[in-house]
Amino acid sequence: MPLVTTKEMFQKAYEGGYAIGAFNVNNMEIIQGITEAAQELNAPLILQVSAGARKYAKHIYLTKLVEAAVADTGLPIALHLDHGADFEICKSCIDGGFTSVMIDGSKYSFEENIELTKKVVDYAHAHGVVVEGELGKLAGIEDDVNVSAEDSCYTNPAEVEEFVTRTGVDSLAIAIGTSHGAYKFKPGQDPKIRIDILEEVEKRLPGFPIVLHGASSVPQEFVKLINQYGGNMPDAIGIPESELRKAAQKAVCKINIDSDLRLAMTASVRQYFAEHPDHFDPRQYLTPARAAIKAMVEHKIKDVLGCDGKA
Repeated sequence: MPLVTTKEMFQKAYEGGYAIGAFNVNNMEIIQGITEAAQELNAPLILQVSAGARKYAKHIYLTKLVEAAVADTGLPIALHLDHGADFEICKSCIDGGFTSVMIDGSKYSFEENIELTKKVVDYAHAHGVVVEGELGKLAGIEDDVNVSAEDSCYTNPAEVEEFVTRTGVDSLAIAIGTSHGAYKFKPGQDPKIRIDILEEVEKRLPGFPIVLHGASSVPQEFVKLINQYGGNMPDAIGIPESELRKAAQKAVCKINIDSDLRLAMTASVRQYFAEHPDHFDPRQYLTPARAAIKAMVEHKIKDVLGCDGKA
């Protein structure tokens, strides 16, 4: 089975009241942990690559690893560019075998965002690739994305119809209260998704797939484990997973997950070296790290996304 686009999987997700996990990948162990979990649960997958991941691992290594995952599992897997900053990086990924790209023009004016997004859409559609656009700005830091709380803003539902119509995008990322990175909210706060904005967007774009970025729900057990073995991470919490599940039952068809994976892997590696300080074989400490990734993805698929058995 070749790599697929997200078009059919999003249609099924919208109609079925669930979301597809878009998991960021950086190396072989992360890809293996994600795909092993999805294979056991028979779940569709989006494996996504950020600009930082392409710099770290190189485009060709990541694409070949994902192609190997398709051959190994037989799952429907889309390969997606996360937060494409300009036309050139989107074109490079389209030409290099990606089946989906995101062009993030949210930092520009509404008209400039439309112009840039449409340029990517025209090129992508001519090559059989789908495109995700973005309206609104999420706060937080993740790889090359850095938006202060002061500069963040919710998506304006009144703009979504015009944006989608004029650009021709296949899905739309909106800002309704999630944020990038691990340090999201202070203890004692009650973070919630603006379901009212999501519902208004859904009314204006019936049947259209919506995307949530910055949707990791930072698991405190991993923060504590990292700190137990020499880390100094402050307490942090994310949007409650119950809120994400509500969104997945509505118009949200794709939920991005990255920080949870990093925390699970890092906690596992720290624990391993604390318990085995004289070991130095990467296979020894990356094996439990891969298992931690797998366990996290299984949890997300079953308890947050609801896409188990939907491949």
